[in-house]
Amino acid sequence: MVIRTALLTNFVPPYRLPLLQALQDHVGELKIFVSTQMEGDRPWIPDSGTLVVVQQKTKTFTKVRQHPAGFRLQMFVHFPYDTLAQLWRYAPEVVISGEFGLRTLQAAIHRVLHPGSRLIVWATLSEETEKGWGFTRRILRRAILKIADGVICNGRSGARYIGSFGFPSHRTVIVNQPVDVDMFAALPLDRDPEIARRLVFSGRLIPAKAVVELQTALKKWAVANPTRKVEMVWLGDGELRVRLERAELPANFTQLFHGNMPYAALPAIYQNCGALILPSLMDEWGLVVNEAMASGLVVLGSVYSQAAIEMVEDGENGWLIDPLRGASIEAALDELFDTPMEQLAKMRVAARQRAMQITPRGAAARLYSAINMVRADRKKVRATMAPQESGAPSDTRPVTTIDSAR
Repeated sequence: MVIRTALLTNFVPPYRLPLLQALQDHVGELKIFVSTQMEGDRPWIPDSGTLVVVQQKTKTFTKVRQHPAGFRLQMFVHFPYDTLAQLWRYAPEVVISGEFGLRTLQAAIHRVLHPGSRLIVWATLSEETEKGWGFTRRILRRAILKIADGVICNGRSGARYIGSFGFPSHRTVIVNQPVDVDMFAALPLDRDPEIARRLVFSGRLIPAKAVVELQTALKKWAVANPTRKVEMVWLGDGELRVRLERAELPANFTQLFHGNMPYAALPAIYQNCGALILPSLMDEWGLVVNEAMASGLVVLGSVYSQAAIEMVEDGENGWLIDPLRGASIEAALDELFDTPMEQLAKMRVAARQRAMQITPRGAAARLYSAINMVRADRKKVRATMAPQESGAPSDTRPVTTIDSAR
């Protein structure tokens, strides 16, 4: 059976290529409409593989957002203004639209004009990422959700946010973000003692990632533990790199900066480290957690990263940290350095096992199940819409979770 499917998104990052290729195998016909080949702050080379990718006519703006946590974040805002025309010509049975912006608003209008089609919103967000947005944005999202047949979320935090609009929980499907775990799981699990506790950060060196706060906590811990050796590997680039490089460090604290690396080069970096530390203040997921765990690293992950709260289990495969509380990072460092090598080896096994539960093929199968779900009778779908439009669901409210890992 062939299901003509349109995916509307900003661009195709390399980590999502295996997922989309697997989804294409499921639906039989997939056309991807992108706003840009690659955003300016991404170091990746565009690669669409065997996918059919159409570049839309797009106006792109930059926006600086002030998050309630205190940091500023520069964002790209894309307005692919030919979305309605592209969908009209392609005539998809199912449209999957990323986020809740003007792109998805046009997809919702298409849904109204073509009652036989179906609309899924791919909401890559969490409760943390959505803090501080204004009333206008909530009005737009509520309007889109009244039309949407289904929503895909990365995790339970995102599902709770969608539920706060009164969207029916059984039309919300949780699909954890995957990476090509095989390229990372090919690495050996064993770590020599000299690198078993070497830390790596992977991501942009920007305020939203709390990298300065991380370095400050590491320095404080190193001073308090002069017989320990703290090694920090910074993988990525950004506006705070110079400040991090110029920081005065204790004698027992060394750091290495790799800058941006090709995606295929990441496993080699992870192989020479023992633990990932992710102090992010806002992550709708955090794929570095998947990558690190598949590589056999234990993870010290932020409670503001949806991947960390979904995947990290204290003492089993890592530890959760609160980057807004320096003492939390220091306590996790105590745990990492005090855990015997034998136990760390078991934690690496557990980390990889957890990562291997989230694969591109598995996620594609769950996306395909979501597509089949929204192809049900429209009248039955709309009858499930809750009468209220506000009020967050409790943690016990059922959510459709097509995820064998749960």
